[in-house]
Amino acid sequence: MSGEQSIVHVDSIERSIVKIRGQRVLLDADLAILYGVETRTLIQAIKRNSARFPEDFMFQLNQEEFAHLRSQAVTSSKWGGRRYLPYAFTEQGVAMLSSVLRSPSAIQVNIEIMRAFVQMRQMLASHSQMSRRLDAMEKNYDAQFKSVFDTINQLIAPSEPKQRRIGFHTKTECNNTP
Repeated sequence: MSGEQSIVHVDSIERSIVKIRGQRVLLDADLAILYGVETRTLIQAIKRNSARFPEDFMFQLNQEEFAHLRSQAVTSSKWGGRRYLPYAFTEQGVAMLSSVLRSPSAIQVNIEIMRAFVQMRQMLASHSQMSRRLDAMEKNYDAQFKSVFDTINQLIAPSEPKQRRIGFHTKTECNNTP
C-alpha cells in the first residue's frame, strides 16, 4: 500500500467469509460492520440499486441455511433479533458494492475485502496442490514399502511345525524322520 493505513485487516475479513451454497460469501451484517454502517442502511442502498446485484452476486439465505449458520457460530448475538433472513454477497457482489457505497472509507474497505478473497484463493490453491503432491508421494512409497512389509511379515510369521508320521515306527525310522 502506498503509505495508506488499512481500515480493516485481511485476517478479520477472512474470519467473516463463510461457505454457503458452495460459494464463499460475506453476510450483510458482517459487511455493514466492515463498512461502518447499519445493516439496514446497507440493505437499503442495495435495494435502491437492485439491478446491480443479480443472484450470482447476492442472494438471501433460506431459513434452513440461516439456522445452520447460527448453530455453527460461536455467538449468534450479531444476528439476534433479525426480522428478515440475511443476504450473502459473493466476491463479485462485494466488488459491486463499491459502486453503491462511494465513501473513501468504503473504497478502502472494498480493496481489503478483495485482497482477502484473493489471499484465500491462493491459500486454497496451495493447499490443494500440496494435497495432490502428498497423495502422489504416498502412492509411490506405498509401492516401495509393500515389499519391505511383505518380507517382514514372512520373517515374523510362525514357521509350520514339523509333521510327525502316524503309526508304529522303528528306531531307524524315528531317527530319519524329517
